[in-house]
Amino acid sequence: MPKKYLEHINTPDDLKHLSVNELPFLAKELREFIIDIISVKKGHLGASLGVVELTIALHYVFDTPNDLLVWDVGHQAYGHKILTGRKNIFHTNRQLGGISGFPKRSESEFDTFGVGHSSTSISAALGMAIASRLKGENEKHHIAVIGDASIASGIAFEGLNHAGVSKSNLLIILNDNEMGIDPNVGALKKYLTSVKEGVEAYKKNIFEALNFSYSGPIDGHDINALIVELNRLKTIKGPKFLHVITKKGKGLRQAEKDQVTYHAPGKFDKVTGDIFPQTDENLAPKFQDVFGETLVELAEINKRIIGITPAMPTGSSLKYMIEKFPERAFDVGIAEQHAVTLSAGLASQGMIPFCAIYSTFLQRAYDQIIHDVALQNLPVIFCIDRAGLVGEDGPTHHGVFDLAYLRLVPNMIIFAPLNELELRNIMYTAQLGLKNPIAIRYPRGRGFITDWKQKFESIEIGKGELITEGNKIAILSVGTIGESIKNVVKAFSKNEIAHYNMRFVKPLDEDLLHQIYQKFDKIITVEDGTILGGFGSAIIEFANMNNYNNVILKRLGIPDKFITQGTIQELYQQVGLDEKSIRKSIKTLLNN
Repeated sequence: MPKKYLEHINTPDDLKHLSVNELPFLAKELREFIIDIISVKKGHLGASLGVVELTIALHYVFDTPNDLLVWDVGHQAYGHKILTGRKNIFHTNRQLGGISGFPKRSESEFDTFGVGHSSTSISAALGMAIASRLKGENEKHHIAVIGDASIASGIAFEGLNHAGVSKSNLLIILNDNEMGIDPNVGALKKYLTSVKEGVEAYKKNIFEALNFSYSGPIDGHDINALIVELNRLKTIKGPKFLHVITKKGKGLRQAEKDQVTYHAPGKFDKVTGDIFPQTDENLAPKFQDVFGETLVELAEINKRIIGITPAMPTGSSLKYMIEKFPERAFDVGIAEQHAVTLSAGLASQGMIPFCAIYSTFLQRAYDQIIHDVALQNLPVIFCIDRAGLVGEDGPTHHGVFDLAYLRLVPNMIIFAPLNELELRNIMYTAQLGLKNPIAIRYPRGRGFITDWKQKFESIEIGKGELITEGNKIAILSVGTIGESIKNVVKAFSKNEIAHYNMRFVKPLDEDLLHQIYQKFDKIITVEDGTILGGFGSAIIEFANMNNYNNVILKRLGIPDKFITQGTIQELYQQVGLDEKSIRKSIKTLLNN
């Protein structure tokens, strides 16, 4: 029988007992191990397959965790986790109670920095390198592996700018696979292509101009070449830059061919690579597709509409508009700040920008939201995807803060649709012309209505609606969690529980709230965002300002802590937002 290597590797120290000639066999086993588990358990696939040889070489050459290794983006790090003591629990990856899908400092000493979002590795590793130098640890190495389009982000350039004049012992490795989740875009992508092709004009390259000792490009799947070059770079002091060429999805034919789909493909056949058909009985569309297709409909009748996304054309479904109107739709790469200010510039000239960004990614452009959009009261339309709990990606990706962090911004309208029809209608309303910026936030996953392509209707800004009449308790909800409230209300006696779909977190429907407070002495607010500073807090503030002090108000939402990974249903149960828990909260309040 052929010798098995991976079963004997539990730490990087075990790795060092192998000869260099044995490492390619280990690489093959490591790839197969990742494919075996991810084919059944789901997760990010292509990025980790692409860096198998680089992962082995780094842990073979450097003295991790004494030498500090930072991964960027974190979904490249499955091989790293397997080689650093988590092989036997890797099957729990991204599951409730299991290990995180990204490097996490509290999980392992080998995970030197938490990295769920992109482009942070250079700044973090430079900070570590400066700290080591100040502590006199001059032989310690600090390595940032930056890939999947992360190098094009603004914070990466900020880190490069500082690192180039630092005397610190820092190695930046560019994992150049020409991909983020979608193909790389922009001038830097064209530049790196020219470097790889050996174009004469680019032999003195941008990284050398920034004072880095540059080497490469080298084949990131040639483990011998990687080890030779990494050992050479260990002897060079100061900032160094290694350009490595890899193929995303390496080792699985389907993943190499369709790198976008196999970034995170779901369950698939580990032999053929074919993705298993979804068994979801819900035939309603995904919210992202409702957004994408609706935007195309609107753009066909309104020539001033522009679509913008920072590296999420597939995830946000802006790809439909890019395909139909390539001159009016832009993927700007991993550059959330630029996306927001670009939208502001467009709005200042009478265009109607729809800026599609995931909730947690929009956090990275908070200054631009305030300074460039809201302060100037420019009517940018923010379409905030992946709002609320998103499941297995965990705390780095749960979109639970947007209601709170946007609510305090002057001039901002905040709308959370109950379902896909309301999403379509608020998009239609927004493009008719608003005097303020608007944030429209909606969740990951499928909606509720199969017949969703209905005639557009305008929505009155700042107005909620009564869904169910009742006399004892009023439930005020915002967003798609209101669909769960509809089911919850059915479990109670007729006319016992009133349900209001408030729609707007800002401005609140104050006329409707006065009616509610004058009729009910028990109110429950429900939201799939943080309970601090969100929708429920806005209702409390309204009550205090209007002296409704005799009303009992209970808030249901995400507690003041970071929520772990798990299925959305598991997490809803954990935070008390599943239907059973909500019914229990209502019964408790009824009996008080």
